[in-house]
Amino acid sequence: MSHTLDRLTFFRRQTELYSGGHGVLNDEDRSWEEAYRNRWRHDKVVRSTHGVNCTGSCSWKIYVKGGIVTWETQQTDYPRTRDDLPNHEPRGCARGASYSWYLYSANRVKYPLIRARLLKSYRAARKTMEPVAAWRSIQEDPAKRADYVTRRGLGGFVRADWETVNEIIAAANAHTIKKWGPDRVFGFSPIPAMSMVSYAAGARYLQLIGGVTGSFYDWYCDLPPASPQTWGEQTDVAESADWYNSGFLILWGSNVPQTRTPDAHFYTEARYKGVKSVVICPDYSEASKFSDVWVPAKQGTDAALGMAFGHVILTEYHRDRDVPYFRDYIRKYSDLPLLVRLQEQEGGYVPERLLRASDFDGALKEENKPEWKTVGLDETTGKVVVPNGSIGFRWGDAGKWNLEERDGKGKEIKLRLGLKGVEDKIASVRFPYFANSASNGFASTDHPDVLTRNIPVKRMKLADGTETLVASVYDLLMANYGVDQGYGGEHLAKDFDDPAPYTPAWAEAITSVPREQIIAVARGFATNAEKTNGKSMVIIGAGMNHWYHMDMNYRAVINMLVLCGCVGQSGGGWSHYVGQEKLRPQTGWAPLAFATDWVRPPRQQNSTSYFYAHTDQWRYETVPIGEILSPTAPEGDWSGSFIDYNAKAERMGWLPSAPALKTNPIEIAALAEKAGMDPKDYVVKSLKSGDLEMSCMDPDDEANWPRNMFVWRSNLLGSSGKGHEYFLKHLLGTDHGVQGKDLGETGGVKPTTVKWHEDAPKGKLDLLVCIDFRMSTTAVYSDIVLPTATWYEKNDLNTSDMHPFIHPLGAAVDPAWESQSDWEIFKGLARKFSEVAPEVLDAVTDVVLTPIQHDTAGELAQAAGVTDWLTDGSEPIPGQTMPQISVVKRHYSQTYAKFTSLGPLLEKLGNGGKGIGWDTAHDVANLGSLNGRVLDESIAKGQPRIDSDIDACETILMLAPETNGEVAVKAWHALEKQTGRDHAHLALPKEDEKIRFRDIVAQPRKIISSPTWSGIESEHVSYNAGYTNVHELIPWRTLTGRQQLYQDHDWMRAFGEGFVVYKPPIDLKTTFVQGDKPNGNKEITLNFITPHQKWGIHSTYSDNLMMLTLNRGGPVVWLSETDARRADLVDNDWVEVFNANGALTARVVVSQRIREGTIFMYHAQEKIVNTPGSEITGKRGGIHNSVTRTILKPTHMIGGYAQLSYGFNYYGTVGSNRDEFVIIRKMANVDWLEEPASQMESAQ
Repeated sequence: MSHTLDRLTFFRRQTELYSGGHGVLNDEDRSWEEAYRNRWRHDKVVRSTHGVNCTGSCSWKIYVKGGIVTWETQQTDYPRTRDDLPNHEPRGCARGASYSWYLYSANRVKYPLIRARLLKSYRAARKTMEPVAAWRSIQEDPAKRADYVTRRGLGGFVRADWETVNEIIAAANAHTIKKWGPDRVFGFSPIPAMSMVSYAAGARYLQLIGGVTGSFYDWYCDLPPASPQTWGEQTDVAESADWYNSGFLILWGSNVPQTRTPDAHFYTEARYKGVKSVVICPDYSEASKFSDVWVPAKQGTDAALGMAFGHVILTEYHRDRDVPYFRDYIRKYSDLPLLVRLQEQEGGYVPERLLRASDFDGALKEENKPEWKTVGLDETTGKVVVPNGSIGFRWGDAGKWNLEERDGKGKEIKLRLGLKGVEDKIASVRFPYFANSASNGFASTDHPDVLTRNIPVKRMKLADGTETLVASVYDLLMANYGVDQGYGGEHLAKDFDDPAPYTPAWAEAITSVPREQIIAVARGFATNAEKTNGKSMVIIGAGMNHWYHMDMNYRAVINMLVLCGCVGQSGGGWSHYVGQEKLRPQTGWAPLAFATDWVRPPRQQNSTSYFYAHTDQWRYETVPIGEILSPTAPEGDWSGSFIDYNAKAERMGWLPSAPALKTNPIEIAALAEKAGMDPKDYVVKSLKSGDLEMSCMDPDDEANWPRNMFVWRSNLLGSSGKGHEYFLKHLLGTDHGVQGKDLGETGGVKPTTVKWHEDAPKGKLDLLVCIDFRMSTTAVYSDIVLPTATWYEKNDLNTSDMHPFIHPLGAAVDPAWESQSDWEIFKGLARKFSEVAPEVLDAVTDVVLTPIQHDTAGELAQAAGVTDWLTDGSEPIPGQTMPQISVVKRHYSQTYAKFTSLGPLLEKLGNGGKGIGWDTAHDVANLGSLNGRVLDESIAKGQPRIDSDIDACETILMLAPETNGEVAVKAWHALEKQTGRDHAHLALPKEDEKIRFRDIVAQPRKIISSPTWSGIESEHVSYNAGYTNVHELIPWRTLTGRQQLYQDHDWMRAFGEGFVVYKPPIDLKTTFVQGDKPNGNKEITLNFITPHQKWGIHSTYSDNLMMLTLNRGGPVVWLSETDARRADLVDNDWVEVFNANGALTARVVVSQRIREGTIFMYHAQEKIVNTPGSEITGKRGGIHNSVTRTILKPTHMIGGYAQLSYGFNYYGTVGSNRDEFVIIRKMANVDWLEEPASQMESAQ
């Protein structure tokens, strides 16, 4: 009988009572329970994870029934930790548990999609033309091109087949390479650690055809430049288990329970253990309720708070009493004992560059690169000595690059910390002060632009016979913090209640944090570090890094850690978590991803500068250089705009440039041959003469536009695209919401060297291809959308910062509908490109310009001063005063053969990373045995195969020291040649271990210790960054070889960042549109903050029905009860948030936990769900980045200077957005814009 009929006979069923009426037996059919039982009658369980950049990297069980994923639950079989630690077992979150909804949802991209107007034009042309000619005919007809370009984002997709879309994309790429150059083909994809093979697929294709791969870490504003500045390393951090080893935790701008959910249990367990916890954040976050002390500092004033903490630490733990551990630590592992030249300025002195061996007669007997060897005073002899470890020892002095307490000749030394007691005189030193001017409600103080402090100095005779005054970094740092060592000066505090700069009383006025709380936290942090030898830790997050002056925030924290001896000690140091950045098998992955097995060097571009230029955001610049220049800047011409500075950095080889040259780079070899010159010499001569021009000098010339763009594994336009509306206006050429006018329209100050066009281009891109499993905002604006496999439908690798395991994404089911894995998509595209390209090109010679790279000898480019060949008449010298030049042969018909095989360069040139290299022939042979070898008659015959995604995984695992013990030992031996010390003992116990893909499918595996990273994997300590620097005496990869708190480059000093200072948030001047388009409701201005959310990971899950249900079903903004009353708003009102950059619409959440003066819009909520039209723009409401605009910082452009040298996702300009202010008001008319676009057009 059916369950329905059973229900109808419910009251006639036979029952029997027992237990005094408390129990009942009946004869009812229980088949209805089958629905519940069937849920657990799965066919198989497969291990996978979520490639979503949440840092969780947590393993999941994927349940499959009849070839369909039914649900997922958390996997719980991680290898156990040691007995004094809780187990890892990452706890999954509601977001991950809802992922399977995507697989069969209406939002799934099921088939290849193409803009109908584009397809129609292509098909018409294809009737009479070959593929490339057909594409060319569309691009050369302005009407045909505009027909689809101007319709981006307005619907109009039709279903297509893979053969057609691959042909169109291949034809577009081939035409672009032939007419404009391969570096006009650009690809953007983030965070390879979350799905390494998927990232590598697209990057490999791009590099094989000569395209450009864009960075992500800097563009996302997750990259803190303070990390390379201090350590020469980009965010190597402790694993989450090391929180448990700490004695004092500060969570600063990090909301661990919400954004680090899988690992938050370590925080809770540490609290139960008795670890003290302080949470610093402006809102009452989820982390705040776990703290002993919540410090609600005003947003954007973190550096002021950090300076006050540092003032207390320096005063009580360094000046007033000796803490042996602290002094010994900073003497050995920091630049504080080193000497700095002083330069006269306006009746006083300013710190100049670090003193070098080359400054002295005979270079202190240092023959190899003495200009890159820093010096100090030996405490025993009082003589100037050259301690080991500086970068001059790294390149050329084999076996001397270490942190042993010896000089370059092997003699034991002990560096003196400070010159107090041995000084020759007292000098008045000038320090810049920026907190006397602030805007938008931020507090300022009544102090002068320059603070003069007296410090002890010594006279030294230089090689040229002159004398100079020198000071120690230690004494300068003390004075910079306003800590008087008894020498006096201006605006120095008598005690902590004195509101002189950087005291707790001063910070109270800036941050609103009570001085007593500041003092208590600083003492607690330092006292714990003193008692535990450095077990105080700061967990730091994006809330600190998204401000324009992010470096000051971070360096204030880093200084605290160094002064208390915390970095490199288990349970201490910094834990910077913002994304899934730690690509642990990095050196095994890089050859696959960037095709360096076939061709070198790759074209890599820092995306922030790229998008700033090519979306024309520089044309709307509102911040003049003078507003951020230091009052103590060195003499010189510091004029220009940010785009001028960026162009200067590109032409000097500091930053990459894409495109590099206005001339097609595949044409240059022929031009050089015609001139009877080598291509490299021809480029140098022609740049000097002006016959060749770098593209950065005229980004709006059509020859310099990006033409084809791939976006995969990313929602560029819906999540990370700062200046979203400028992307739409200038890069895509479609409807936009920009409200401001460019510099030409406003009469503003235009760039001085970069060419200005009165009419800005609109629609630079010929083709935008999005590869995604869901119809994201980026997909909506694309020309072609390709359906990719979900994380349960492909094989891949995944690692995280948070734990030391490598584990898989597993193909639980086949890709649904017509979707394919990223590897298969780009493999198919490589095949089609190999077929189509010969129509116009085959074997070509490509000239590649690359920046001066960190971790190469090239980083010793300019030891003193800045040489710009374009303006100062000097000679352009590749790799020294201009980019490096390489000549590369490309065989386009062989692209597919190369894509699916491992090339010969690894056997010939070896592999390596971060400045060391090793022979890899044996590893390549092993891979050939594992994957098989190519048998086809192609350029790849005999090479190891990389046909499938599992082959690609095995390639990474075989080549990486973190997953192949044999390679790890070779890598450590390679480092030993530089340091002269034994390190291989760290990997020898694992030498025979080789992790294979099917091993990690069975269970996540712990990686092997490798010199790629500064921590170790051990049964005795948790992974902690800097551990090998401190315990193995391996130098940091900086100028000094030490943790560098003083930055002596000219540009750092020009902008007042030689030492850390507090700089108030900048004024972006975008709220002038307030009142221009009134709707009758009140308008108020607020600081726009975009933290990570509970209901999504970036934009993923924000359109997931389950997460929408848990939230409010669409975009929301949060503001305080006080601000809501000011704007006459109540909870759930529809509001509009806008400024000169654009507008967005959302519902308002009124909450007492939000700080007055701020508005939170959690990152990143798609505008494709429940978003009404904007009254300001008349278009669909935007996303959070609709009200932002990118702005660059000159100090992030520095290159060719030790640790301040470019590296992909290492150092470069950063896309900050938290200095932004917006206007908010209640909407008078909520218009859903449900009328078809065609009708709206006819009505206008």
